[in-house]
Amino acid sequence: MRSFVKEQLSITIAASRNSFANLLSQEEVENMNHRFWSLCTFVLLLMGTQKGFSLGAPFQQPSQRAAERRFIQVGNYSKEENDKLLKLYEGLRVADVSDGMDIVGLQDVGLMDPEIKPLWRDLDNFEHRICGIAVTVRYVPTNRRVGKMSPEEFSHWEGEWYDKLSPEPFVELLQPGSVIVIDGEQDRDTGSIGSNNSLIWKTRGARGIVTSGGVRDTDEVMKEKIPLYYKRIGRGIRPGRNEVESVNQPIMCGGVLVRPGDMIVADGDGVVVVPREQAEPVARAAWKILEEDKAGRRELYQKLGMPLDKTVAPSKK
Repeated sequence: MRSFVKEQLSITIAASRNSFANLLSQEEVENMNHRFWSLCTFVLLLMGTQKGFSLGAPFQQPSQRAAERRFIQVGNYSKEENDKLLKLYEGLRVADVSDGMDIVGLQDVGLMDPEIKPLWRDLDNFEHRICGIAVTVRYVPTNRRVGKMSPEEFSHWEGEWYDKLSPEPFVELLQPGSVIVIDGEQDRDTGSIGSNNSLIWKTRGARGIVTSGGVRDTDEVMKEKIPLYYKRIGRGIRPGRNEVESVNQPIMCGGVLVRPGDMIVADGDGVVVVPREQAEPVARAAWKILEEDKAGRRELYQKLGMPLDKTVAPSKK
């Protein structure tokens, strides 16, 4: 079809040249040719749009499967599998796990940016430490804006936003041993986590929270002793600022990949994410590191006349 159209246009141009050669100057003829070919190109492009062909490569509509395909697979793990892993990691520190990752060949893998830090620290009982299974959620900035509202209108709008645009659908996925990991990197001054919802998550079994976004009500969260690792303070509410994008899908938090089911360990040194496939060998290597560290420090405690504490006590594993 395209070749036929081009052929007919060429014949027309040649005929035009012969007809007007004696009436117009060469420059005028060339200008006319240029304008005519520009018009022809536009017509061909228009025909391509309407008829399904173009001057370049043929256009193909992507299949729905290709358009929606996810390339990072998400595992599905039983409660028994999770409980076994939780028991294996109970008592390990970030330093031990990081060394264990080195031993299995995962140097610098899973170590979150040091900007992801604990909101509070307990140096007596280490209750700020986290060891648990990742449940992931991603919040993104909204592109919706509303005008000024009355207090009654605001209350209704706020509730609608929480229900439909920025809810917490991951709550039903929580179970004892879960760690909520939130990708809120672009959340700006938004407190997606506060003193109320963090308590709700704790009642569902969450051991702690890790976020690259914002936190508010920090005084109350600290008093409630909810282990929380965060990047910044966020003072605004979610309505009008962000929307939930996905739940229990691969996310990025603190510069590393986090998938549902990955192992999360957090303490005063920050946060480390252990890929589920390597979790058991990493833990075995980490326990060896920890026991050697405890034995060495016990000797130093005794040499210095320091009373022994639980950080140097032999593990019961």
